[in-house]
Order: sequence, then structure tokens, then C-alpha cells
Amino acid sequence: MIYIETWKKILIVLVCVLSLIYSAPNLLDQATRDKMAQTMPGFVPHKAVNLGLDLQGGSHLLLKVELGDVLTQRADTLVQSLRPELREAKIGYTRIAPVPNGVRVSLRADADVDQVKSIMRKLDSDLTVLVSEDGKTVEGTLSEVAMKKIADQTLGQSIEIVRRRVDESGTREPVIARQGDDRIVLQLPGVDDPQRIKEILGRTAKLSFHMVDTGRSGTSLAEGGGTRTLPSADMPGVDITIFRQPILTGDMLTNAQPSFQQQGPAVSFNLNSVGARRFCDVTSKPENIGQPFAIVLDDVVISAPAIREPICGGAAQISGSFTVEETNDLALLLRAGALPAPLSVMEERTVGPSLGADSVAAGKTACLMALLFVIILSMAVYGLFGVFASVALLLNMVMIMAIMSVLQATLTLPGIAGIVLTIGLAVDANVLVFERMKEELRSGRSINSALDTAYRRALTTITDSNLTSLIAALVLFSFGTGPIKGFAVTMTIGIITSYFCSLALTRAMIVTWLHRVKPKSIPV
Repeated sequence: MIYIETWKKILIVLVCVLSLIYSAPNLLDQATRDKMAQTMPGFVPHKAVNLGLDLQGGSHLLLKVELGDVLTQRADTLVQSLRPELREAKIGYTRIAPVPNGVRVSLRADADVDQVKSIMRKLDSDLTVLVSEDGKTVEGTLSEVAMKKIADQTLGQSIEIVRRRVDESGTREPVIARQGDDRIVLQLPGVDDPQRIKEILGRTAKLSFHMVDTGRSGTSLAEGGGTRTLPSADMPGVDITIFRQPILTGDMLTNAQPSFQQQGPAVSFNLNSVGARRFCDVTSKPENIGQPFAIVLDDVVISAPAIREPICGGAAQISGSFTVEETNDLALLLRAGALPAPLSVMEERTVGPSLGADSVAAGKTACLMALLFVIILSMAVYGLFGVFASVALLLNMVMIMAIMSVLQATLTLPGIAGIVLTIGLAVDANVLVFERMKEELRSGRSINSALDTAYRRALTTITDSNLTSLIAALVLFSFGTGPIKGFAVTMTIGIITSYFCSLALTRAMIVTWLHRVKPKSIPV
């Protein structure tokens, strides 16, 4: 008599019950699930499968990361860093200027070339340093490997900042992925007007605090050596000259929230310990009392208040001519962090909800038809064992939905195709076992022996078949993008659940039936 250990029976029943429980939220509407999430304990299942852009409608944006700006900024930083180093080394030069992907220095004497090359390599080890034929011009440029490394870092940081900003805006389940060398795909399910998202992403949000050069304020639009001139947001048409070296930068903020003060809406923020100490040191110096400092956001002076007293609490406010919505967006941007490079929208598409609803309806019809035909065929060919296989098939579908709900995977139209394909794979294993059982019965084996031999000998074939399918699905997931990944996810989950259902669940049902009924012959 075939025997299945008690713990295995308990495990099979437990998996089936948990699958039913965790897939149940898919039968509820969004409002009910939201209410459950707010009122019920966290362990109560309330998550449903997320529908992709092609199933519920939404917006598709293709963003380009302006890597050229990053390289230009890197060259400017090299110039600013190289100038004091040359001055300290008492090296005479006639001109120092940024060049594409690097910096160029024209020297007064060629005897200083080796020392300048050493300083350049010390400032940036990725520089390739070349000397002109006359020996008086030294040029350092970034190598191809260094530029590729900068591009990868910039793209990775941009994706993370985009994800933070979109999450902060309240958008549910966005899809954010890299495409090519300098682009980001952003899919926003359920968002039919992406204008606000575009406005939020369109701002770099680089925040910094600088002391104002009061001796040169409003005198020139040209940038000086250690200073730069920026427009004022509070006073249109007026420019303010600030020192290049910032007192604080946006990465020292720990929190930012919209608030109100007497002049109107403002943004309150807190600094980390380093920022708070530095701000306290600067505002405590007697020579800075009464002097203005500029709050600069994306190269615009938001405000330039005067330092009245030391500010040592690590908390401050940004005030200006803000509306309430502007303070909300600014606080969001400061919390999410600054983009390392500007983003530009290369492509924008909107999928209507009606088109997505049609796709969902067509997908449901395809799944139901596939299930119906497979169940009818199984019962017609294998009788009662076909019923066992059909019950396992239905539970297989429940397990797929439960796992996708727990993982918060996104179901797309190709994902539905993957589920339909899984239905065929799930029955295939049972067909192999049942046909093998017929052969064993014809050879004169008893029912129990035929069943045991059929499962034992079919195990290798079923495992090989599922393993090869699983490898193909993993390859699709690793190298595919967007819809291909959705197909690979549902197929992978389906392969795992169908393997469990065919070799454990169906076998347990057949063995239980044999123990209870003790038939003289079996209906296959």
C-alpha cells in the first residue's frame, strides 16, 4: 500500500489553504482592500495582483538623462580644484579652462609640466594627461572607461531619485527601468495625466546655501573666479553674486516639510549633525552677523536673508514667494534628493482605461476557455483521475494568484499568456503519469504498484521538462524587458506551482481515494 507521511499531508493542505486565503483579496474591490489595510492587523492578507499599464491604462514616459551636463560639471569642478593647487605650488599659468571631458592649463614655463601632470592625476586618477608639442599646455581628459563609469553611476542614481519622487507623489506601482545607455522607462499605471509627474521630474532640485558677495552684488552677469551670479526668484530682474563654495548642500538635509510663517507658505527642514554644526559655525562668526546668505535651488536664488543671530538648532526654513502647492512639491523634491543630471522627456504615450479593460476581459476569457477545454478533455479521457487533475489545475491557478499577490508582481497582457501556457504545462505532467499507469496495469501490476511505479518513473521526465522550461523562463527574465519580463514571471511561478500540484497534490488525492475506496480497478 502506498503511504504518504502525515507531515506531507499537512504541508499540502496548509499550502492549499494559504493559497486560497492570500488569493482572496483579488476578489475584492480596491476600496475594500484599502479599508482592510487601514483597519485590520498587518498579517491579514489585503494585497491583490497589480495590473500593468496595458491592463488598467496609464502613462508611459521615456526619459533621457543629460549625461553631457554631468561631464561639464565634472570639468568645472576640476578647474575649481586645480586653480588653488597651482597657486599653492606657485606654478605660473596664463590660462586655465574647462575642455570637453576635462581641463586645460597653459603654463608660463615648461619646467612645471611634470608637477602639473602630478597634480592633475592626484585630483582625478581617471584623467588621461597629455602635453602639447611646445611643452607649455597640459590637458587632462577623462578616459572612455571613466566616462562609462560616470554614465552608469549617474543613470543608477537618477533611477533611484526618480523612484523616490514618484513614490512620494503617491503613484501606485510604477515601473522604472533602464533602457540603453542614457534612458529611463517610466510606466505609471492608472495615471492618465502625467503632467504633474513630469513637472516634479523636470526639476533637478539641487539645493545649496552660499554666502553672498555683497561687494559685487548685482554688478555683473558674468561669473567671477570664486563667485558666481544667479538670478533672484524674489526680485525678478535682479541678480545676486554668491561665493561658489557652498556652506551647506542638499545632501545634509534629513527631512523637509511644508509649513507656514507670517509671510506665507514656507518649507521647514532639518539638517544632519554635520550640516547643523557647519551652519552653526558659519552663522556664529562675528564677521558674518548681518551679512546675507543665499538659498540656491537649481541655480536660482530662492531667498537671501541676513544672518541675525547664530542658528545652531539644526532646523531652519526656506521662505519666498511660494504657493501652498509649490511648498508641497519643494518639500517632496528635497526629501527625495537632487537628480545628478537633468531629465528630458523623449517619448510620452497614454493608454486609456477602456483599452486596458478590453484587454482584461479578453485575458479572462482566454484563461477560462483554456481551463474549460482542458478540464473537459481530462475528464473525458481519464474519468475520475481527470477530475483529480482538474481540481489540482484549479488550485494551481489559485496558487499563482496568491504568489503574485504576496510578491506584488505586476500582471501584464503577456503575463496572461504565460498563465494560459502554464495551464497546458500543468496538465502535461498528469498525462505522463496516467499514461504510464495504464502501461503498468497492462503489464499485470497491481493498482498500488502501478501507481507507485508510474509516479516514480515519470518523475525524471517531468523534472527534466519543468527544469528546461524554468531555465528558458529565467533567461527571458534576465535579458528581457517590460512585457517579456512579465511573461517570464508568470511562467516561472506557474512552472513551480504546477510541479507541486502534479507530483504532490494530485498524488495525495489519488492515494487518499485508494485508501478510502479500495477499488478493484481504476478508471483510467
